[in-house]
Amino acid sequence: MSIQSSELILNPDGSVYHLNLKPEHVANDIIFVGDQNRVEKITQFFDSIEYSTQKREFKTQTGWYKGKRLTVLSTGIGPDNIDIVINELDALVNIDLETRQPKAALTALNIIRVGTSGSLQNDIPVDSFVLSKFGLGLDNMLRSYCIDAVTNTALEDAFIAQTNWDQKKGRPYAVGCSETLEKLIESDIIFKGITATAGGFYGPQGRVLRLPVQDPELNGKMDHFSHEGQAITNLEMETAAIYGLSALLGHNALSLNAIIANRANGTFSEDPYKAVDALITYTLNKLAE
Repeated sequence: MSIQSSELILNPDGSVYHLNLKPEHVANDIIFVGDQNRVEKITQFFDSIEYSTQKREFKTQTGWYKGKRLTVLSTGIGPDNIDIVINELDALVNIDLETRQPKAALTALNIIRVGTSGSLQNDIPVDSFVLSKFGLGLDNMLRSYCIDAVTNTALEDAFIAQTNWDQKKGRPYAVGCSETLEKLIESDIIFKGITATAGGFYGPQGRVLRLPVQDPELNGKMDHFSHEGQAITNLEMETAAIYGLSALLGHNALSLNAIIANRANGTFSEDPYKAVDALITYTLNKLAE
């Protein structure tokens, strides 16, 4: 049975609705950034660019770096945007857009998020790189899907117990990174840990302006959380959603962050742009190996 047009929406030119892309526009190796202005901070290192497009916050450029075809795509902010981006990317490679039928032979994309973040731990200094071994979702988006086959229940239970999590906010979910991409990217300069993904920037991350938050002590609890030797290294808004949807759809996903601030010791990078460029070139060279 074909997928109805109300479920898989296409533009008049046959491209997927939000990303404005057709299958031939996307490489199998994709770098995610949040900010549309960061796309060209990565593609400036490319040898050539073959395709560019933008619709809303979703900017895409596909080109070549040292003989490797790569796509760089801006996702915008938050798990809801990740839901759009990964589902539409999967449709591009795993659904025949003319017949609207899933393909018999499925393609696994390699997705690497390159971002910036603040560290929650004293021993992860500014200007270092963090690889998210797990994404810990506090946002509930992924629970619209059947996720039990890809989640780490033990990590979820430990977080709920150690933080006295109020389950009226929904049950957190934990998903591991792609071991294939982890082995490709890791080195002795990479720190590893758990990245917590919030569903918002203010209250969900403990920021108080005029509204009180449900648990004003949550950030401190997360700073001290530990499970099987893994601590929560950073807090952002995309990683767990990327890991969860990628695992469900059969794609490989990894999240990397340049640490530009350390909340535990109150330091900030003297040159955050240099740190980001260093992570970009590190990632590109690993992908091109």
